[in-house]
Amino acid sequence: MAQFEFAILGAGAMGSIVGAHLARAGHAVAMLARGARAAHLAAHGLSIRGLSEFTVTVPVLASTQLGSAETLIVATKTPGTAAALAPLKAADIGVALSIQNGPLKNEILAATFGAQRVLGALADTSGELLADGTVLFTRNVNILIGELPQGSSARATRIAATLEASGVHAAADAHILSLEWSKFCSWVGLIALAVTTRAPTWKYLCDEDSALVLVRLVRELGTLAQALGIPLSDRAILPSASLCTLPEPAAVALVTRAGAHYRANAPAHRMSALQDVEAGRALEVNETFGYALERARALGLTLPLLECFRRLLAAIDRMRPSAGAG
Repeated sequence: MAQFEFAILGAGAMGSIVGAHLARAGHAVAMLARGARAAHLAAHGLSIRGLSEFTVTVPVLASTQLGSAETLIVATKTPGTAAALAPLKAADIGVALSIQNGPLKNEILAATFGAQRVLGALADTSGELLADGTVLFTRNVNILIGELPQGSSARATRIAATLEASGVHAAADAHILSLEWSKFCSWVGLIALAVTTRAPTWKYLCDEDSALVLVRLVRELGTLAQALGIPLSDRAILPSASLCTLPEPAAVALVTRAGAHYRANAPAHRMSALQDVEAGRALEVNETFGYALERARALGLTLPLLECFRRLLAAIDRMRPSAGAG
């Protein structure tokens, strides 16, 4: 059975960016993929364009072929994560982390490998898998890694330093759970507007009406985080803590300023959910929006705007051609 420093589960945009940079830096990397994507990688390697321009050959394995990996990085979409991880229970995994969206990912990893082998992580890094199989690397801000619920460790520092040295910006952080939820609060608003407007990120951030809807969504999620005892931070895709505490007009102004920044620096940026809609892929609805609503109901909280968007996005997801809707 093969043994590797890193195993990357999922060869979409994010998994490909991380795996390609680690392989180019000389690390033993296995891409765990299947179907047409696995065949393409085996034939052509990982090709990155945009912020980096290179192609690198990496081993492509089925999950059942992995013998051991010092670090497992999960970069699949959230639907079906537990099933995708099941074949890896037999592998010798040193530590596992996920750069998926939403807090549910950590619970699934802990149920699979044990909480002691799970690190928290989040990615403020973007890319897009193109039709020809290459990946367009569009944003390289940071991947943050840390012990759950908080704390520093040598293993988190080592993995982050390895990623940083490979060319994917990364850092260890002692407050990872707070940062994961801060990102999640912003992400929910961004995804809701991306899927419903079908616009590049800067456009709905710059529009005052859509910016107001986004602020109100972030505030609903902030209410849940507060009830869970998780402090929010402004170190997120958007400044979640400020969006929850400032007067509404000031919060909207923060969002529109962020839109101006995207327009000037990343005008082509599109959220991954918008890419999924246009490609006919499933949306991450139940594992993100649904997860938050389940946690809220358990605490006696009502999040009406989030519930509205969960139902709307679920309907959009069912109506995609590949879902077989009539």
